Formats: sequence, C-alpha cells, structure tokens
Amino acid sequence: MFKKTSIALALSLSLLVPAVSHAEGAIVGLITKTNTNPFFVKMKEGAEAKAKELGMTLQSFAGKVDGDNDTQVQAIENLIAAGAKGILITPSDSKAIVPAVEKARKAGILVIALDTPLDPANAADATFATDNFKAGELIGQWAAATLGDKAKDAKIALLDLNVNQISVDVARDQGFLKGFGIDLKDAKKMGDEDDKRIVGNDVTSGSEEGGRKAMENLMQKDAGVNVVYTINEPAAAGAYEALKAVGKEKEVLIVSVDGGCPGVKNVRDGVIGATSMQFPLLMASKGIEAVAEFAKSGTKPQNSEGLDFMNTGVELITDKPASGINSLTSEEGLKKCWG
Repeated sequence: MFKKTSIALALSLSLLVPAVSHAEGAIVGLITKTNTNPFFVKMKEGAEAKAKELGMTLQSFAGKVDGDNDTQVQAIENLIAAGAKGILITPSDSKAIVPAVEKARKAGILVIALDTPLDPANAADATFATDNFKAGELIGQWAAATLGDKAKDAKIALLDLNVNQISVDVARDQGFLKGFGIDLKDAKKMGDEDDKRIVGNDVTSGSEEGGRKAMENLMQKDAGVNVVYTINEPAAAGAYEALKAVGKEKEVLIVSVDGGCPGVKNVRDGVIGATSMQFPLLMASKGIEAVAEFAKSGTKPQNSEGLDFMNTGVELITDKPASGINSLTSEEGLKKCWG
C-alpha cells in the first residue's frame, strides 16, 4: 500500500514540476551582412538579450563587407556542424545563399530571414522584416508632398545598396518611386524606369563613404539634383557630406530608411529630411523566440495576415510633417529608435 501511495504521490508531484525547456542550452545562430553597420549591431544586441533570457547559446557571424556571400555560407556550414536549432540571417545575396539555407533546413534547422527576404522568400521557413516597400513609399510620399508643385520638375538621385538587386534594396527603391508618383515598369527591378526626373542610380554598399562617392558621381551627371533617396542612413550621411562640399546641402532634400538613433539625430539636425524607422532589435528578439518555440514544440512562425512575412512595423520620422502622412518627430523617434 505504501509503495502504491508513494508512486502515485511521485507521479502527481511530477505534474507540478515544469518540464525543462528543450530550448534551454540550444544553439541559435545569427548571421548578419556585416558587424559594422549600426543596424546590425542593434540586431545583435536584441538577439543576445533574448537568447540570454531564454537560456539559449547564441553564435554570431557576419560578412566582411556587404555582399559577402561566401562568409555567410561558411557560417551556415559551421552552424550545421554545431547542431544549431535555428539560424537567423540577413542575407547579403538573397539568391546565392539559398543552396546553403536548403542544406540547413534539410538538417532540421529552422531558418528565419531577418530584414531581407530570400529569393524566393519561401526558401526560408519565415521572414521577420519591415515592409520595405512601405518604408520607401512613405519617404517618397513625404518628399513629393514637401516639394508640392515642384515635384513635377524634380531631379532625383537614387543611392541604392549594390548591383545584386536584392529584395530589400529593390523594395525600398521602388517604394520610394511609387510614393513620389513615378510609374514603375517592373516593381521587382531597379533602374528600368524612363521618367526624366530620375538622374540615375548608383550604389553605396550602405556605407557613408559609398554614399559620398555615389552622390559625387550623380552630381557629375546632373548638378541640379534636388531630391536624394538613400538606401540607409549611413549612405544619407555620406551624400550630405558630398553636397556640403560643393555648397548644395541646403538645396537638396535627402530621405532615407533605417531609423537608427544617429539617423534620427540627423533628422533633428537637418541632414536628413525624413526617414522610415524600422525595428531590428524586435526582428532579432522575435526571431530568437521563434527558434525557442520551434525547439520546444516544432511549431514554425506564421506570417502577418495578407503578407508573405511577419511585419515588424515602420514609422516615418520627420520634423517637417506633411499633410495626410502620419509621422513622428525626431524627439519622439529618439525615444524608440530601433527598439
């Protein structure tokens, strides 16, 4: 009798003790385009904090420069060998990375693209990202509204990321043009528009130096440039320096995407007219949570309704609001930049 009672008691007590999470101690990898861009630094902070909270082991990797696919492929190989449960990746080349991602998924690893979808998007298990087309569209709408009637005679310089036509680069560029009121030929391709207001496209590698050089190149094509779209805020800062060097910084409207604290400060200081804020820390922390859930239950994350990715949000930041376009001031933006 005592033996039966003891067994029953032990069983009942076992039901009260939480099961040890299969996520605890699990390896999760974060692979970013670079480890120098502040956007990816913030993303890493979000991943580190959430992994620590959940008791997971984070292994971080980054390309040497933006566009460095080989280093990202090697990082995936390393994580497969390490027995990782999940990989979060911001792909430098959305197409070229796919075979390595497929290998990881065949090994039972959950792969989530952050910020930049793979091509095709369903090559990853999920994508956590800003609606980059919307981010571009917001700054395009703002620029057109700010110029008013002068928008029909604008001279636009487009400072993109690189020549690879990766989805995030294309979406922001095309979103901006649509928002500005320019007809798109192929919304999945940059540089095919024939609107005479477009001076040209150049690439920046998402860096300040790249932005400066691209701006110099496009000013040589047409010194009358008065609207500058930039892929991100470091590129915007470089474009501003190039304009300042020839005394044109007050004659040109610069818009961008990112919403990092340095970029929001540049909005406050008049370097950037408006920027679309995204939330890399949230992308990464939600990604870690998704890997933890997958490790525990095998459940994969779901897309936002009506989209082929999980939308982590976007906010327009400007100190010169335009009628009909919702925005936050730089002061408000500094309280939540990249949160």
